[in-house]
Amino acid sequence: MDAKEARFDEVYARLKGILEPYAAKMYVSADTDVWYGLDLAPEAERVPATWFGATRRGKAYVSFYLMPVYGDPRLMADLSPELRKRMQGKSCFNFTRVDEALFAELADLTRRGYDVTAGDPEWGKRQRERWDKARSNR
Repeated sequence: MDAKEARFDEVYARLKGILEPYAAKMYVSADTDVWYGLDLAPEAERVPATWFGATRRGKAYVSFYLMPVYGDPRLMADLSPELRKRMQGKSCFNFTRVDEALFAELADLTRRGYDVTAGDPEWGKRQRERWDKARSNR
């Protein structure tokens, strides 16, 4: 294993560690050495709108996906410029090495995202209903 792979293993483990405390309250949709994901709904009820977050170990970086920031952009109002630089798209943060300050900020953002989504048991149900309604209007 080269230095980059070892570094990515550490980044992946740390990002997975940010999500793992929420696993008992949600549904683990992936748990491998490359993907770890959480969903607000059991497999039979999943739609893209119920996905909470994940981490993925890629070749160029390790990604952390946090869907609550897509669903409620107000969560990012106080995001640091440093963490914002790590964003790709609306809900993905990329890392190539452990950054304690940014990981602490990401852990806080994840907690706040949980509070406004999964912390509300009806949130996932409302998201599925909105998703179903939008799809039926197509």
